[in-house]
Order: sequence, then structure tokens, then C-alpha cells
Amino acid sequence: MNLRNLSLTLLTASAVLLVAFNRPANKKSMTTSIKDSVIYGKLPADSSFEKTIKGKQTHLFVLKNKNGMEAAITNYGGRLVSLLVPDRAGKMVDVAVGCSSIEGYIKAGSSYYGATIGRYGNRIAKGHFNLDGKDYSLFINNRPNSLHGGKEGFDRKVWDAKKIDGQTLELTYVSNDMEEGYPGTLSVKVVYKLTNNNAVRISYEATTDKTTVVNLTNHSYFNLNGEGNGTILNHTVQLDAGNYTPVDATLIPTGKIEPVKGTPFDFTMSTAIGAHINDTSKQIRNGKGYDHNFVLNKHSFTNPVATVKGDKTGIVMKVYTEEPGLQFYSGNFMGGVNTMKYGEKDARRTAFAMETQHFPDSPNQPQFPSTTLKPGETYKTQTIYKFEK
Repeated sequence: MNLRNLSLTLLTASAVLLVAFNRPANKKSMTTSIKDSVIYGKLPADSSFEKTIKGKQTHLFVLKNKNGMEAAITNYGGRLVSLLVPDRAGKMVDVAVGCSSIEGYIKAGSSYYGATIGRYGNRIAKGHFNLDGKDYSLFINNRPNSLHGGKEGFDRKVWDAKKIDGQTLELTYVSNDMEEGYPGTLSVKVVYKLTNNNAVRISYEATTDKTTVVNLTNHSYFNLNGEGNGTILNHTVQLDAGNYTPVDATLIPTGKIEPVKGTPFDFTMSTAIGAHINDTSKQIRNGKGYDHNFVLNKHSFTNPVATVKGDKTGIVMKVYTEEPGLQFYSGNFMGGVNTMKYGEKDARRTAFAMETQHFPDSPNQPQFPSTTLKPGETYKTQTIYKFEK
């Protein structure tokens, strides 16, 4: 082989390797190790998810079902790191946006990628509420409001973890009385279950020794075309919600419940996320897109409250919940400053979230469903993200 042909051969090989390092691997090319089931191409070091934080050890846990679907979860923040789902061609696509290390999540800070959120998901106005005649003040981390549990919510905690079996992970955490300003010692259990019908079932349970407020959720960001594969504006969404809660300029509900019909919030029929996201209406301007609570119609686990379809992969995600509300967030505040698992930046609107919940600011809005939990009661709820093609 002459020098010119050798150079061409090496150049071609380099190009092939470059593509391999920057595209999701299909299932056949992946090994069964924990790190390979989460990251393709340039793999993180073995220590990427092993870190001691305030005396507690973080780990990564991989759940697998009989269909080859895989979910990777870290006990740092109870986060869903990766979720491999088959597309319409049978290729495995990582639809969960996340970081390649614990350090990445720490750096990403208030982006909440994949995290379990508590003690109170969403916003509480001006970080203040009154319960049983007593005023409580919370940390203001989303000025002028408190968001997702405060300065160090459940997303910043190292949970105790126990892998029940190959498809089930149990996480527990005890939130001390007055942690982040919330009354009562709250004992929390969250169970991730990867089912054989390609669903991630998240079960929440909590008890308290003093009257408190609780609103737990999961803040996974999804791109059904695969992490790093463009915006989600051509994904279609259908929501079983005839009403929503309008917000003020700080994204606190005004207290009203208004119909979606005739507004950019009407997703009662399957509609592209980008169809009305740049509408000039006040509500779209307030949220800089969609960042609103939808009031779910009467529902059960037999019918999804949300159905989202990826335009490139054909992957369909159906959401089932017991909760009365759903926060649909279209990634408007993603800033392109964090590097995600596959080397792409978290650019604006490259992922969406469907956070099942009680309504934002419920402790200050007595007309909303109550989030109060008393001693002797058990907070219990369940949400399912089911994937089809």
C-alpha cells in the first residue's frame, strides 16, 4: 500500500470512529456493564458515579427488563440518568437527558435533570405559607419564590438505596424537622420499577411526625428522538386536560382555573409542541413557552393523561398518574451551558418534562387540592411513564 492509500485508509477509519463516538450505539454493540449501558462512545471513568458526599456514598444502578430496555438511576438525588427504549426500527434510543457523572449533576445545579423532587415540587409564592396558624419561611431559590424544595431539596440528597431485584430499585430518605424550612420529620420511600411492558413505574410514599406539606414528583427531561438529537418542537403532545392554571410573571398560579379551549394550551388533540410555543399571548410570554400546570380531567390508570410522540423515532411515551395536575415544561430555560452524556449541550428546548403533581403554591391557595400531610396519614402516589413504538 502506498503512502497516499494508507493516509486515506487511516482518514476513513478515523471518520468512522468519530461517528461511532458521537452517535447512540444500538443494542447489539453495547456490553452489559453498568457504564456501557449508560454511555456510548467515550465512556466515563469507573468512578464517575462513585462519590462521597457529606459522608454518604453515591452509586449507579441499572435495571433491565426482558425486552432489553434499560434504566440507569443514581441515588444522588434519586435521578433517572438514562433510559434505553426501542424505536420503531428496534434500535435502542436513550430518551432521558442526563449527565455522565455525579460532578456533572452537581455542576448542573438547579436544572434538576432526572431528579426526585421534594419536599415540595414546583413553586411556593415568596417562600412562605401558613399551616395550622403558624408561618413558615422557605429559602428563595427562584426569586421571588421557593422552587422544588429550596436550596438543597431532595435532588441534592444522597438517598439510601436497595436493589430489590433486577427490575426494582428502592430509595429512602429521612428529611429532618425544619429542613429547608418545612415542619416535621418526613420519612420518604421512592421505588423505581422497570416493567416488562416497557414502563417505568415510580411509586412514592411518605409519613410525618408533624403536620406538613408534601408534593413529590420526578423531573426527568425527555427527548424521544434521543438525547442530543435536536429540539422537541416537532414532538406531538396530547393532554387529557380541559383546564389549566394561569400564572403571573413569576410563574405563580393566579388562583384561577381556566379552559384551554381557544388558547395555545389546548392539547386535547395531538399537537406539535412548537405549533403555538411562540404565541404572543401573556401566558406564553410569562412562561417563555410552556411551563404551566394542567388540570387533569377525571382519570384512572386505564387511560393516559399525556401522550407524547417523537417525530424521528416514532417512540411514544404515555403518562399515567393519580395526581390531579401535570406540569408540562418545554425546556425554555435550558441554557446550553451543561454538557450532557453524549457530548451535546443542553440547548434551549431540546427536552421536555411532564411532572405529575398537586398544583403549584397549593399551601397558599385553599381552593386547590390540599397538599397537607398529618401524623398518622400516609402520602402515597404513583406515576407511570410507558413507552411504545
